[in-house]
Amino acid sequence: MKKQKSFFYPIIFMTVVTAFFVFILSAFSQATKDTIAFNNESELRYKILYIFNILPESKNPKDIEKVFNERVEERFTGGKNIYVLMDGEKEISYAVPVEGPGLWGTISGYVGLNEDYSKITGIDFVKQSETPGLGGRISEESYKEQFREIDISDVQDGKFIVSSPQTGNNVDAIAGATQTSAAVEKLINEDLNDFFKKLEVK
Repeated sequence: MKKQKSFFYPIIFMTVVTAFFVFILSAFSQATKDTIAFNNESELRYKILYIFNILPESKNPKDIEKVFNERVEERFTGGKNIYVLMDGEKEISYAVPVEGPGLWGTISGYVGLNEDYSKITGIDFVKQSETPGLGGRISEESYKEQFREIDISDVQDGKFIVSSPQTGNNVDAIAGATQTSAAVEKLINEDLNDFFKKLEVK
């Protein structure tokens, strides 16, 4: 009988301990669910306001939420869920989702367009897994700020941005990360082309 007891005791003990910690983790996850959701929403609001170049000075999540709710609308247009910057009843700018393969995984983000789709007004990324210090630098402001006010009214061969010095140098490629830079250029060109075709504006 002693042998039988010693055999089952560790199993019962581990089962109870495992159940206890599963319960704790589940309770913690449930308790923080709303906070995590708010933080994720705040991060997206921040990026959309950054694209529109209307971030509040404080960068406080509550202030960002206030500006976002006052100025930005979400709608389905051109086959995509986009964000629209409003000035009263007037549409000022659009944040269009873009996505494509990078060097190590999917790169997804939003590209800002002005009211008549003639300029790229900004860009930011919501997901990327490129190499830190190299391709990962696409998330740095020094790279993203190059996309402000890029004229795309004169489009050739369906290409809206240029990262080659020989052909215009609108956007400098990241040193040591030419594949990631080319991937960003490609996903922007392909997704904007698709968006414009569905809108029938290009």
